Amino acid sequence: MSHHHDHDHEHDHDHSAGAHDHTDDITPALQKQIYEPIEFDKINTLNESESGAGRSVVQKTWAQRLEPTPVLASDADEQLLMTVPFAGTVKLHSILVRSSEADSAPKTLKLYTNRDGLDFGTATDLQPTQTLNLSQTTQVQDVPVKRALFNNTYSLTLFVEDSFGDDVTEIFYLGFKGDFTKLNRQPVEVLYEKAANPKDHASIVGTERMAQGGGRSGM
Repeated sequence: MSHHHDHDHEHDHDHSAGAHDHTDDITPALQKQIYEPIEFDKINTLNESESGAGRSVVQKTWAQRLEPTPVLASDADEQLLMTVPFAGTVKLHSILVRSSEADSAPKTLKLYTNRDGLDFGTATDLQPTQTLNLSQTTQVQDVPVKRALFNNTYSLTLFVEDSFGDDVTEIFYLGFKGDFTKLNRQPVEVLYEKAANPKDHASIVGTERMAQGGGRSGM
């Protein structure tokens, strides 16, 4: 896989350059990585043993992927349920996961698109968008998804259904690769109008009404 060590990519330049610090190893992996568009403060993780651990693991950069802390560990049993919202729409290509060779590594990962507010009961009964089978390894797994199913994703829910046998599941790094499209102004205004505080958004609603009124009068 492409992220083994620089030596595979640097050939003879490694030794003459002297001060390479993994920059050339990091760059290819970042080409399609989705990081900035993640709304970190809105990430919600159920059954995490430490509050905010899920968010902290997603906030790790690619350069921090091998660091042992922070770690996301499950609490009451081996299951975890995390919802990650994006500030726009994502065309997801793959999930990046680093766990371990231990039985606490996540085994079955179910993905759901645009399903905010899922709980364990609903996720168990609901048909996932896709199910991924993970491995026991300390390497970062770059697990591809069926891209056609993830073309218009504004939030992604990840349900770790089981581990490789432990009562606790541990995840050290979690990332996403794909393409990101920012919301333009018009959809944002419509979302504000629907979402709700008419007093806060009076000017936007007024603008919408004028636009609608103009459209009707022309018919």
